[in-house]
Amino acid sequence: MERLTDGGISITDKDGNPSSKYVVEAPKPEELTDEELLGSNSAKVNDPVRMYLKEIGVVPLLSNEEEKELAIAVENGDLEAKQRLAEANLRLVVSIAKRYVGRGMQFLDLIQEGNMGLMKAVDKFDYSKGFKFSTYATWWIRQAITRAIADQARTIRIPVHMVETINKLVREQRNLLQELGQDPTPEQIAERMGMTPDKVREILKIAQEPVSLETPIGEEDDSHLGDFIEDEVIENPVDYTTRVVLREQLDEVLDTLTDREENVLRLRFGLDDGKMRTLEDVGKVFNVTRERIRQIEAKALRKLRHPSRSKQLKDFIED
Repeated sequence: MERLTDGGISITDKDGNPSSKYVVEAPKPEELTDEELLGSNSAKVNDPVRMYLKEIGVVPLLSNEEEKELAIAVENGDLEAKQRLAEANLRLVVSIAKRYVGRGMQFLDLIQEGNMGLMKAVDKFDYSKGFKFSTYATWWIRQAITRAIADQARTIRIPVHMVETINKLVREQRNLLQELGQDPTPEQIAERMGMTPDKVREILKIAQEPVSLETPIGEEDDSHLGDFIEDEVIENPVDYTTRVVLREQLDEVLDTLTDREENVLRLRFGLDDGKMRTLEDVGKVFNVTRERIRQIEAKALRKLRHPSRSKQLKDFIED
């Protein structure tokens, strides 16, 4: 699923219920004091942040039932309910934003970006999926903050005239990946774009922007990026939620195609087993030529680009 596109409190079992084996209870962001919410660097936080925390601290908390009622009202176009649901989760934004302090943006700016992600979560939350709003919103808040940090970094490090070239190269890289069934070499990309392999390598190096695990995090420089790398053995609930919802949306979209178109895409992109196949491999499965498979794939992808279908996946691949 990653080919189509940034911890947690509980791990769900196969039925979607929290597994007590991995549950780690922690105070909810909205239940923490200002000092706890800001962490060990709270003494260094400026007055505007403290004033903001005091303002959002008076917002009443929501019970599970109230959260569900508000979500239903939001779905029906109730603007007041939308505002209440958002305001009740503003402290969640602060608790997430503080993790990104020291990454090139001011704390209040991080909070502002996170609030934009929160509002997007309010608009898109589907209570019928059975997920808690805070779990769903965390994904959107983190996405908004990390995107803002990345955008600012690119503005500083990448020359303006290079942005269009980078975007074009990435598109060609993806096209070649689909055609070849494997990552293209710089030489293959260079031939497609009409430039030298060395130039392609230079552009790829700029676009990737590798970050050292020793990069200092925070104001004291006593923590490093590597300290915050999550355990990949245990899937956190935010990633689990995203993966499940994406799988459901993807299956619904593919179901609108013909059986052959759907099966060709599943094989080509490894949607079922994670293994991408070449045009020739898929052609052997259907006993047709690789050119015929290319035609079927192209037609299916054109259908998926139609707004009636693409809008269902846009939220997951707009990164």
